[in-house]
Amino acid sequence: MQLDHRQTEAFLAVIDSGSFDAAASRLHLTAAAVSQRVRALETGLGATLLVRARPCHATAAGQKLLQYLRRARLLEEDFHAEFSGGEQAALSIALAVNADTLGTWLLPALAPFLIAERVLIDVTVDDQDHTYALLAAGQALACVSTERQAMRGCVAEPLGIMRYRMLAAPEYARRCFPHGFRREEARTAPVMVFNRKDALQADFLQRHFGLPPGSYPCHHVPATEPFLAAIALGLGYGMVPELQAGPELAAGRVVDLAPDWPVDVALYWHRWKVQSPRLERLSRLAVASARSVLLPEAGQGGAA
Repeated sequence: MQLDHRQTEAFLAVIDSGSFDAAASRLHLTAAAVSQRVRALETGLGATLLVRARPCHATAAGQKLLQYLRRARLLEEDFHAEFSGGEQAALSIALAVNADTLGTWLLPALAPFLIAERVLIDVTVDDQDHTYALLAAGQALACVSTERQAMRGCVAEPLGIMRYRMLAAPEYARRCFPHGFRREEARTAPVMVFNRKDALQADFLQRHFGLPPGSYPCHHVPATEPFLAAIALGLGYGMVPELQAGPELAAGRVVDLAPDWPVDVALYWHRWKVQSPRLERLSRLAVASARSVLLPEAGQGGAA
């Protein structure tokens, strides 16, 4: 079946806006016309593509179509830019990354490229254990993830190890852990947690102290800089990347509660094997930049 441009445009508009009404406004159509086009696309493909909920989202079949349409649109836009004969048109690339990657090395590494190549990035921030699902769902064209295995049609390249340290303000450490970082005090000392997907602290306390989630008080602060600021202010203790924590440690504003127990998280760059030239160049730059600042993974090399 040859895909109808108007039907796929309607499908993308519903996915991007979350509803038929919003898609209709975006396309200057009626909601009924958008619905008819999406229904015709589903009939032609023989599969239900949308879960008609609030917001609307793609079914498993719809995710496969979404993956294809996102990549096809990017390839087409980059192709036209290459042959336009004038200044390259701006190209938007959807990325899914974890907050600590975005808050440390990614933007400084990519900024000169994004400016020179007229690339716009549409970043979705999620936990590093969940970004892979956004790529699989067609919501991103590349992602930073802890998932080692590439899905079909993609490549997973090792970026390196992001090392985390369990940090606290000196005054907090004296107040909450006067006899050292021990299990008994950890049961009552407030913990800093990024969000409810963040398992770094929970895994650490389970592994070293046998404390299950929910057995200690937590603050939730879902922003990279405020998270570290909250630790420095003495609100709680938590895991912070070495890349981010270096200046605070050097200045003595925070201390490492467990210097012998760092937590290493291996990160991978996932991308489609077939991608636009500018996304290909962005991927090469991201991988090289990450490897220059992250700790090397044993036997680091590309994986397909």
